[in-house]
Amino acid sequence: MKVDSYLRRIAYDGPLEPTLETLRRLHYAHLLAVPFENLDVNLGVRIVLQEEWLFDKIVARHRGGLCYELNGLFAALLRELGFQVSLLSARVPIEENRAGPEFDHLALRVDLDVSWLADVGFGESFIEPLPLLESAEQIQRDVFFCLDRYQNRWRVLRYAPPSQTRPIPELTEIEWEWRMLYDFTTTPRQLPEFNDMCHHHQTSLESNFTRRRIISRLTPTGRVTLTNVRLIISEGQHRREALLETTEEYERALEEYFGIRLEKADAAAG
Repeated sequence: MKVDSYLRRIAYDGPLEPTLETLRRLHYAHLLAVPFENLDVNLGVRIVLQEEWLFDKIVARHRGGLCYELNGLFAALLRELGFQVSLLSARVPIEENRAGPEFDHLALRVDLDVSWLADVGFGESFIEPLPLLESAEQIQRDVFFCLDRYQNRWRVLRYAPPSQTRPIPELTEIEWEWRMLYDFTTTPRQLPEFNDMCHHHQTSLESNFTRRRIISRLTPTGRVTLTNVRLIISEGQHRREALLETTEEYERALEEYFGIRLEKADAAAG
């Protein structure tokens, strides 16, 4: 791996020693620079879970990707820097009391003095790694996160208003709730084990990724998301939306907010 190229891709010029501080700063830089996106799914471009392919897409071609791609390549970077990293299989709930399938999501365990959960591929989630400890709550941008154990699995919990689709005048006036983002085990996995579910998300009509285009990236003050042709920009408690009515507007938003410029052949395929 060309580590220098990867670090330039995420605009990172901080320390490289395998410490918690380095992990936190790399994690944050990655979320700021590399979007979660499923454009290849909608363009009919097959995703290949191999390090060389992922590096070419994310680093050389300045793209984002699904969790398998983003966390798969981020794990390779961390290993190059001397971190001890394990790939973890996670299940995203289909309904409140119905677990999704194994390998539905890929997350990372990073072992330092204690173990940490890292994840740069879930979209709107925790910004800094979470300690793999029960009930160790962290607040990140006015949202609480913690991990707990349930039926021999770990769960990632998020405590926030049930809906953040509108401006929030006073956070204290709105009922908050805990919601599980996903659950996982700490059994180490290999990237090829995620191939079947990655294929499912590229081809199945049951997958959310085949039904809509989504691109989302953290910003220093909030988040920017493009869902189909709806552009959503959140800054603190404020949110604004715009409908992109032409191909030119859509392509301009891709480049301006996400640094993505699709090749003409790919754009035509979509």
